[in-house]
Amino acid sequence: MSSRPIAVAFTGASGIAYGLRLVECLLHAGRDVQLLYSQAAQVVARMELGLELPSSAEHCGELLRQRFGVGPERLQVFGRQQWTAPVASGSNPPDALVVCPCTTGTLASIARGISDDLIDRAADVMLKERRQLILVVRETPFSAIHLENMLAVTRAGGVVMPANPGFYYRPEKVEDLVDFMVARILDHLDVEHALLPRWGASSS
Repeated sequence: MSSRPIAVAFTGASGIAYGLRLVECLLHAGRDVQLLYSQAAQVVARMELGLELPSSAEHCGELLRQRFGVGPERLQVFGRQQWTAPVASGSNPPDALVVCPCTTGTLASIARGISDDLIDRAADVMLKERRQLILVVRETPFSAIHLENMLAVTRAGGVVMPANPGFYYRPEKVEDLVDFMVARILDHLDVEHALLPRWGASSS
């Protein structure tokens, strides 16, 4: 297992439950996490989950570390303009960055190399350093502009993984749908999990 952390970014797209569950599973698997979040993510967390993410990264870190039962060495939280964060430089990149959920605005900034905030810059670092970048885009329908931006990111080495949960395993609650997407993300990160049975496993 790599000693480098995995970075997760929350943006203002619907589906912040995906991101929170991903952080929880990464920590449970023994991976350290660097979390980035935007102002819009604070709004979505309040609307969708009744979760108040403080504007102060320090206070947000305290809240989330308490939520997940870990110390500051396991979970670091950075604000959108915190340019001294390790993820802002190719000299100290994480193993991977997952933007989950990812707005089409963030997708556009990443596709065009516009690093106006820490999330965009961290993604730019991952691409230029040839490290893993996963964008869990949440939007429907996609316009031609969205699709072209996805193609640009894919050609640059990123993975575009829209939040499209499957139903073949017969989910019974919203949490099952969340776990489907998180399981796919963890597979791409090569992080062990037991969130879902594997396709064909029952017939082997």
